[in-house]
Amino acid sequence: MSKDLLLEIGLEEMPARLMRSAMEQLREKTQIFLQENRLNFSEIEVFSTPRRLAVRVLGIADKQEDTEEEVKGPAKKAALDDDGNWTKAAQGFARGQKVALEDIIFKELKGVEYVYVKKFILGASALEALTGLKEVILSLTFPVSMRWADYDFNYIRPIHWIVAMLNEEVIPFKVLNIETGNHSQAHRLNSQKEINFAHPKEYLTRLAEVNVLADVDKRKAAIVEQIEILAHQNQWKVQLDPELLEEVTHLVEYPTAFAGKFSDKYLEVPEEVLITSMKEHQRFFEVRELSGNLSPHFISVRNGGAEHLEKVIKGNQKVLTARLEDGEFFWQEDQKFTISDLVEKLKRVTFHEKIGMLSEHMERVKQVAEILADEFRISDDEKRNLLRAAEIYKFDLVTHMVEEFSELQGVMGEKYARLAGESKAVSCAIREHYLPKSSDKELPETLIGSILAVSDRLDSLYSFFAVGLIPSGSNDPYALRRSALGIVRIFLANDWKLSLVKLQDKIIAKINQGSFQYRPDDEVLEFLKARMKQVLTQNNIRHDIVEAVLGSHAMQVIAWLDVATTLQSHSEDSAFKAVMENLARVVNLAKKAEQVSKVDPSLFENEEERSLHALFLEVKDHMLDATAEQRYQELVRLQAPIEAYFENTFVNVEDEQVKNNRYSQLSEIAEVILDFAAVGEIIVK
Repeated sequence: MSKDLLLEIGLEEMPARLMRSAMEQLREKTQIFLQENRLNFSEIEVFSTPRRLAVRVLGIADKQEDTEEEVKGPAKKAALDDDGNWTKAAQGFARGQKVALEDIIFKELKGVEYVYVKKFILGASALEALTGLKEVILSLTFPVSMRWADYDFNYIRPIHWIVAMLNEEVIPFKVLNIETGNHSQAHRLNSQKEINFAHPKEYLTRLAEVNVLADVDKRKAAIVEQIEILAHQNQWKVQLDPELLEEVTHLVEYPTAFAGKFSDKYLEVPEEVLITSMKEHQRFFEVRELSGNLSPHFISVRNGGAEHLEKVIKGNQKVLTARLEDGEFFWQEDQKFTISDLVEKLKRVTFHEKIGMLSEHMERVKQVAEILADEFRISDDEKRNLLRAAEIYKFDLVTHMVEEFSELQGVMGEKYARLAGESKAVSCAIREHYLPKSSDKELPETLIGSILAVSDRLDSLYSFFAVGLIPSGSNDPYALRRSALGIVRIFLANDWKLSLVKLQDKIIAKINQGSFQYRPDDEVLEFLKARMKQVLTQNNIRHDIVEAVLGSHAMQVIAWLDVATTLQSHSEDSAFKAVMENLARVVNLAKKAEQVSKVDPSLFENEEERSLHALFLEVKDHMLDATAEQRYQELVRLQAPIEAYFENTFVNVEDEQVKNNRYSQLSEIAEVILDFAAVGEIIVK
């Protein structure tokens, strides 16, 4: 007969941002535990609130599956003496396995015979096996953890209770000084502090009776519904930020949405300041009029019922007003300074103690931006705006507003630049140079913003690498991986066909004329290549194709993506295996060349050499400025002539001139192949 399992870990309030991953980790580890313990089940459900993590397993078997396994013992020659009698080794093995000597069988393994016994293992009761859930609890890991009291034990927050039940029975075990039971805690504001469960099936309903909605998705749906009702009643538009909604959902056990207001006078402050004050600092949802204009109202969610809600609203309004008052003051104060005043202040701001001042970083960025501007042949007006943006783009970091609201860096730079009379292009680039802010966030939309964003990140990479501050393992305090990924994504979005090697050479040559020196090595290029690997993997490109593309001689982001996509699209073609094998054979043989010189057709001794050479020259010419698909098709044309060449041509002949000419011919072809991909990395079946 199947049963239901309930495990609830009661804790002090946990960080909202970790809740979703903690739930999924609990689901995964519970499932693995049940499978390893041979306990069949039908469904796993996970729940959470700020004070609890819970898993409920439906249809769990009432006992473990019985199993039969073979246990290997000593070698046959050690188990039997010269007269064929059992040795002490065999007797000890049988005794240890609790079987009779006649149950021993012999099996060969890698040419050697060993003794084996078959053991029938009777499955334990589910109640007995499930005491191992203690290890599931202890195995959960978290990005942040703490110790409490005198325990040498780290966990996300102190554990206060544990519910562990199989149907009506408590599963007995203990974590630290906490013994399992069938009792849980109600909402902190509920008069009934503790509740008991008679059966796991009661879990959600019993908690709901004491103001706890443990089902995360239903709690989120309740929040959305309540906000929609408020919006409809007041004729507002409320665009729910998914990240904020997720966070608020994990901040409350029992949600009650309410609306508050603030003075109209604060609408004179840029709405980004108001939204940041509401969203980032108070976890409020912004409200707009039906026209789209920001309304002097907000919506928040209380952790509790509607009792004394007016007092709650007044308290939240008071706290928000204090933040808005600060924002209004900083907005007015910052406008008393000119951009040149603020840029001058940057000379006293340290970029990094090993690298120099922020103003010096900006000067290098300007030089890098100028190189990119020339590479992309942008117009004189665009270049003028780009260089102006590079001169001032960090000025808002020393404004009162950004010092208080760091989330607004770049945003306030754009606002203040426009107020100071800077062009729209310059102002926009100041904001866009911070984009993308994470691996999947929006990219700069303008060319100037894109160039400035890449230039800023390139100097950061080369500067930190130059002083030895290179990310290792998971340690990346200066977010250099994020910077490198941003560079790759911007290159791809803008379809920039620019060699990273040539770009690096130009950047180092220019920057190293100054006092700060970039290191002339390939560490940064390999770092960028690793981020491209991440992009290709996320695009579901086969692992071997990723390695082949990144192992090519090409150092161009767009080429990597195009070639990878092309190879992936043809990987199931009937001819793909033969093409890759023959191209790889050329590359492998070319590695053995001791000296390479210009191919001399007069030294060809057979028609296959001549045909391959003639076709190769044609292919090489066609591949110039061709698309990845066109280049692939040209290489496909070489497959049959290469195969014919190897069938009729021996490369390692005694005649040194002929041998070297053949190696030179193969090396010439290999270079073109390797410009496309390191085909030897591709796995063909």
